[in-house]
Amino acid sequence: MLPKNSMKIAVVGSGYVGLVAAACLAELGHELICVDNDREKLFALKRGEVPIHEEFLPELLAKHRGKRLVFSDSIENAVRASDAVFIAVGTPPAEDGYADLSYVECVAREIGNAIHEYKVVIEKSTVPVNTSDCIRRTLILNGVPTSSFDVVSNPEFLREGTAVSDFLYPDRIVVGADTARAATLLRKIYEPLTSGRYYKEEDAIPGPDGAQIPPPLIMTSTRSAELIKHASNAFLAMKISFINAVATICEHVGADVAQVCGGIGADSRIGSRFLSPGIGYGGSCFPKDLAAFRAVAHDCGYEFRLLDEVIRINEDQRARFLRKIRTALWTLKGKKLAVLGLAFKGGTDDIRESPAVSIVNCLLKEGCEVVAYDPAAAARAAEVLPQKVTFAESAYDAAATADALLILTDWEEFTALDLDRLHAKLKYPIIIDGRNLFDPDVMSEHGFLYFSVGRPDAVPKRDIARARKAG
Repeated sequence: MLPKNSMKIAVVGSGYVGLVAAACLAELGHELICVDNDREKLFALKRGEVPIHEEFLPELLAKHRGKRLVFSDSIENAVRASDAVFIAVGTPPAEDGYADLSYVECVAREIGNAIHEYKVVIEKSTVPVNTSDCIRRTLILNGVPTSSFDVVSNPEFLREGTAVSDFLYPDRIVVGADTARAATLLRKIYEPLTSGRYYKEEDAIPGPDGAQIPPPLIMTSTRSAELIKHASNAFLAMKISFINAVATICEHVGADVAQVCGGIGADSRIGSRFLSPGIGYGGSCFPKDLAAFRAVAHDCGYEFRLLDEVIRINEDQRARFLRKIRTALWTLKGKKLAVLGLAFKGGTDDIRESPAVSIVNCLLKEGCEVVAYDPAAAARAAEVLPQKVTFAESAYDAAATADALLILTDWEEFTALDLDRLHAKLKYPIIIDGRNLFDPDVMSEHGFLYFSVGRPDAVPKRDIARARKAG
């Protein structure tokens, strides 16, 4: 028997957003049908394989697969069996920066062909403003009476690596609904969270520190909800680019960007989150969402130059890091470099728009030998990187006899490395840290020549360096 207030829901798309949403909605007690046209992927999901690296997702799929969560290749059957249909297909960027909405349109047509009674169609994919109007028009053109559906925008705010926690313990739930009937249905879907009921269950997924329970439900128009998603990601990317620009100034004047971040982040109006200098943002969201938001602004007749600068700073940050490597090593041709991290961020195996992959490609063009290690993303990276890249089984194996070690992804396990063992493995004790994972003073104590972003370089303490050489 299904829990109280359970609903029947279809999720079209079993990618990152769709699979996490389906698993989490099943966790909230709803009955889910997750639809995908990739039969090989569906068979793998039915066998219990998990296609992405995401904390808590394997547990949820094992718990609900074949019970509250089933997989199908039929949109028609899923729509007819459900009260609500989430569209969670890809919206990749086109060459002109606009989001490619062809998958969304195709799904909308198939949904329209299957509707025989009232349904709520919910945008979960990240889409530009007015997409809800296009979905509505597509349904009407396919013969669906306006009384038989509503279109709702329910943007996701999931961070890769913490997507399950982000879904179940959100900062906010945004629902853009233009009718009371649709709004009521969405409130029912999220009631286990907004009432706090889910958090009282003994087997609830544990939440992060400081989670707001229950989370606020923000009701808006569909267009406002669509804008909230793009504007949120643009603002977060702006914070990253801003602090990277500040880090550049810190390097020129001899200041420590970590101290500057502490002073800035202590201001409650600003906050410390996303004030993390490094080699720039990447992934499947920020780059394409900024491009799409900029394209929307252009269509409105507004030149959003602030976004242009955010993007430029991010691209320049990779070039600056390459210059830092050249400074540390003098020449690059023929150098053996150990690379730690290939995913665009720690906690995920996603390499889309990864700064790490971009930097590795640049190093290969300069004639470097690269030995790389990533806890989760090596297999995906091997599909896109040249075959001459060697993949190691551990950070220490990657470091063996390397002229220098580069840290390109902020995996937590890298912060726990045995620094003495790492020092012994390297040919030269040079570390160039693109994620500021270590304290320069600690690295100096352990005999490293250490370069980071926006902080003074650290040199080995002479007594330690002499002792190691003598040993």
